[in-house]
Amino acid sequence: MIIPIRCFTCGKLIADKWEDYRRMKIEGKSADEIFKELGITRFCCKRMLVSHVNLIDDLLAFNRLQ
Repeated sequence: MIIPIRCFTCGKLIADKWEDYRRMKIEGKSADEIFKELGITRFCCKRMLVSHVNLIDDLLAFNRLQ
């Protein structure tokens, strides 16, 4: 769906890092490099970015009543 604003476990703000993470991933950088550049050190915050699936565009194609 939509990236959560904060990490579910520790409460650190992560939504502002999503676009940078996605851009760097498309550029071909490794996950370790991306996390180091974004300053993400906790495993719980890494999990939030790595496991996120962006489904909002797929859901918008359907009518609300379907």
